[in-house]
Amino acid sequence: MTAMITELTTDRLLLRQWRDDDLDAWAAMNADPEVREFFPEVLTREQADASLGWFRTDLAERGWGWWAIEVTATGEFIGMAGIDPVDEGVPFHGVEVGWRLARGAWGHGYATEAAGAVVRYGFEKLELREILAIAAAGNVRSHAVMRRIGMTRDPADDFDDPTVPAGPLRASVLYRIRNPHLFTAG
Repeated sequence: MTAMITELTTDRLLLRQWRDDDLDAWAAMNADPEVREFFPEVLTREQADASLGWFRTDLAERGWGWWAIEVTATGEFIGMAGIDPVDEGVPFHGVEVGWRLARGAWGHGYATEAAGAVVRYGFEKLELREILAIAAAGNVRSHAVMRRIGMTRDPADDFDDPTVPAGPLRASVLYRIRNPHLFTAG
């Protein structure tokens, strides 16, 4: 079954379905050790191709998932952002928000802008009760994005990610944000 693929727009960004011409930039981005600093390894071209295929399929089947990010003013592909069910094997369930940008796109607020749009979509269109975000304990740039979009962290929720090989990247933090449309104070 094919769903209508949703595109998200912000003041500066378009989150859209992946195109064939994104592949070279996606592969180069995932071969960059700085971009992949908090992942176990850089991706080979074949791994990048495969991941792009999974993203396309999920978007086509569900209408949401991991979108390609393009700068509206230039049409430049700069990375990905989206929401997806958390990986099996972690000690909790839910839907997580995430992002990954090419190094040249860092420091412009794009990750915060894209992540905020994705969270709004998850709450307003999918009516999710809560959205999670997971990052390596040392990934302070991602932690800052999580806080800027209104997420909070309880250190008691931090965990060693069993989907990551043993080593310094296994220690992970968990941030959460609840749907303000479904929960009220009181």
